[in-house]
Amino acid sequence: MSLSTHVLDLAKGVPAAGMLVRLSRMTVHGFLAAAEGRTDDDGRIREWSPVSAEWVEGTDPRPGTYRLVFHTREYLGEDAFFPEVSVVFTIREHDGHCHVPLLLSPYAYSTYRGS
Repeated sequence: MSLSTHVLDLAKGVPAAGMLVRLSRMTVHGFLAAAEGRTDDDGRIREWSPVSAEWVEGTDPRPGTYRLVFHTREYLGEDAFFPEVSVVFTIREHDGHCHVPLLLSPYAYSTYRGS
């Protein structure tokens, strides 16, 4: 299984480059940080940097429930209406690819399961 994301700035019509995104995995103790990354010039994160033992290179993401937190304040500015966007999703199969994008504007956002 692999996981990717990308962020599109709908107000500017461009990818949102440089945005910090953190990935957490749900455990019996709640969500625990697993990995993070910054969007590239195309607004994408294809590879994650592990931040804890919750992320096992080559086997993650495993089936389970995850949370992506997009740190939008540093991209949109201090007056951001949405200082962060949290997207929780469940992966049911171990093989294949999961893509979870974010479409962002100053006063709205949307997401979907991409391919």
